Parts: sequence; structure tokens; C-alpha cells
Amino acid sequence: MLALRLTRVAHPAVHVRRLLVATAAAGTGFLLLSALGYALAHPGNPTGALLRLSWCAIPLAATVYLAVAVARTDPGTRPRPGLSAFGLGPARLMAIAALNTALACVLGSLLALLVFVHLRGDLTGMPFDGAAKDFLAADKSLPLPAALTLLGVPPVLASAAVALTLRPRDLPHPGRRAYGRFGAYGTGTPEETFGAYGRFGARLFKRPSRPADADATDEDTQASPQDTPSAPQNVPAAAEDQVPAPPVSTQPPTGLPWGIAVLAAGLTVESYAGTTGATPRTTLPGGLVVGPAGGLAGWSLTALGLVLAAPGLTHLCGRLLQTARPGARRLLAGRVLMAEATRIGRPLGVVCAVASAAFAAGTLYGYDGAAPAFGPLTALGGLVVAGCTVATLLTAAVEARQSRADTTEALLRLGAPATVLRGAAALRAGALLALFGPLTLLIADLAALPLAP
Repeated sequence: MLALRLTRVAHPAVHVRRLLVATAAAGTGFLLLSALGYALAHPGNPTGALLRLSWCAIPLAATVYLAVAVARTDPGTRPRPGLSAFGLGPARLMAIAALNTALACVLGSLLALLVFVHLRGDLTGMPFDGAAKDFLAADKSLPLPAALTLLGVPPVLASAAVALTLRPRDLPHPGRRAYGRFGAYGTGTPEETFGAYGRFGARLFKRPSRPADADATDEDTQASPQDTPSAPQNVPAAAEDQVPAPPVSTQPPTGLPWGIAVLAAGLTVESYAGTTGATPRTTLPGGLVVGPAGGLAGWSLTALGLVLAAPGLTHLCGRLLQTARPGARRLLAGRVLMAEATRIGRPLGVVCAVASAAFAAGTLYGYDGAAPAFGPLTALGGLVVAGCTVATLLTAAVEARQSRADTTEALLRLGAPATVLRGAAALRAGALLALFGPLTLLIADLAALPLAP
């Protein structure tokens, strides 16, 4: 009931993100049911049915990835001070987030079942003059247990991934409990040895630690108020040149060398697979031929390399923005990119991987001048994957904005104009587009070149 109440009173933007999860689950559920229908209509071709079912793993992974990103930005399941007194600790909030994700995915699965049954003609007759009966198996009864089992896969995997991602990580080890005052868990201080408290001079000559410039600070505080200059209250003109940037770590993400190595390995595998012209090509469920199996393995390695290298490239992009005497906008944009390199870089790498795969497929079909014969299931699968990756990137941007909300409020209180913040956001978007756009096109061309006929 608590999860339903939190769902009902949530912000409209939160409802939109949950509806995106439900829509993705509906598309994935329809693809799973289509694989079941193909298996019923073609009992003598189990290999084709298994191939169609295996291709559903890509939209399923994209749906789970989107569900985790949406759960991370849900303000109703974010830990706040004082919620543990009402029984809403980190574990309970994690369970609520997993339940909300399961509810959204179940709604999408039920919608997929309703559309599939309607297209089969079980409700009002078969629409579209039976054009989709190849993967619907309209002349055979639909096994309800098998259909419900397939539709239960997206909610189970998505809720499990959300629970694993949002699990509490700061709880003490069960075998090492430390108790302090009455009712305080894990806050006990190390005990002193016998006689240490009463030892001569243990408290008499002990002085609290002070910073190195403490004496200078005391002398400054003893000065007369007339000698102390008054600080400027709100100077928008000067704040543009003196905007404090958020502190970030100077250490870049460690996945850049591994990503480059995996990316090079993927391109090498694709090149080797493209040299064997007699290799049989793999066909998507919609009838789209995508190349030999070695080329698919190379594409997978290339996509993994992009995902691994994207955080490091984002960090590098932020560092490049701060070179050559940066101003307030470039300094703020670069620091934010460096701070959010991992949070923004991974979804951006996934988007680049999907875009490069789509561009490579289009380039591959453009060599012989033939237009790709996209079937309805191929189009639906591509739409689910592309929509989930783009929605995940936008959700990660919302999460990054929420994480630096305190810094933004502090900048506005110091008198920073709103144009500086908007200019920094535009600089970040432009810098990422200038770096990842040509990189995506280059990788797509290199991936499609060995597979050209």
C-alpha cells in the first residue's frame, strides 16, 4: 500500500519516466510473445524459434537498464534523515523501489498480452486481414502458462536489478557490531586502556588540534570592526568571473585503456569475419540479414569497448574544456563533466554503441543499393532498444542535475547569473557532441567496411 501511495502522489515527471518503463516492458513482452507464436506456428523449426527468442535478450537488457536508471532518480525512494524512525530505512526504500519497478513492468506486460491477443483475433476477429499470422499462430490455442512465464521475465529481472543496485552498502558487518550509547548502532568509539584517562597530564596538557593559520585567524578576529572590510552582498557583474566550481577528483576513470583495447579487439574480429565470404549470415526475426556470426561478435566487443571507454572520454572532454585560461562558463562546464564522468559517460557510451550499430547496418545495405527489408518485429525491437538507451541517457542527466542541486543553489545565492549556468550546460552538450559524434561515425564506418560485399 505504501508503494501505491508513493506512486499516486509522485511528480508528473516521475510518472512519465515510469510510463516509459511500462512502454519498454510492453514492447519487450510483445517480442517474447511473438517468439512463442512463431514456435507454435512452426513446430518443425526449433532453431528459428530459439533464434527469435535469443534476439529478445537485447530489448530485455535495454528495458532492465532503463528501469534501473528510473529507479535511481525516483525521489520517493531516496533516503532522507528521520525516515528510519518511521520504519523507512534503506532496506525498506530499496524494497519499495523494486516494487514500483515491478508494478510498471507488470502493467507493460499486461498491455503486451492484450495487444497480442487482439492481433490473434481472440477478442474481435483477426485485424489486418491476417497479415501477421506468421508469428501469431492464430489457428492454434495460446498456452497461457507459457505466455505468463515469458511475460514474467521483464518484471522479475527489472525488480531484481533495481534491488541489487539500490541495496544498502553502509551497514556494519554482522560479526563486528559496535554499540555506543543506548539505542545507537555502530557508533561506539574505541575504548581507552586502563589508566589512560587518569594518567598524569593526559588531560592537562592536551590541546585540541588547530590549523596552521589559526593564530592568524585569531589576530584577524581581534581587529576592530572599522578595520574589517565589508564583503560584497550580491554583485552579478563580478560573479560571472568568480563562480566557484564544484570540487572534483583529478583521477580519471580507469576504464579508458580497457575500453580502447576491447574496441580494437572488436574491430579486429569484425575484420577477420568479413574476409570469409562463405560464412553463413545471421538473420533477424524480421528478415534483416546482419552478417556472419563473427561480425556479430565483433559488434558486441565494439559496443562493450565504447561503454568502457565513454567515462574516460567524458572526463577527458571536461579537462579539455578547462585548458587555455578558461573563464567562468568553461571552468564550470569542465568541472561538472569531470565530476559526472561515470554517471553520464556510461549511458552515453551505450547510445553511441547503438547508434554506431544502426549506422553500420545502414551503411552495409547501402553498398549494393538495396534498401533493408525491415520487418515489423525488427522495427519494434530497434525502436525499443533505441528508445530505452536515449531515455536512459536523459534520465542519467536528470540524476546528475539532482546530485548537484545544492551546488546550483549555492551559485545562485552567491549572485551567479542564470545565463552562466545555461551557458555551461550548452558547452557541456556541445563538447560531448563534438567528441562522440565523429567517434561514433568513425567506428560505424570501420565496423561496416569489412562486411561490405
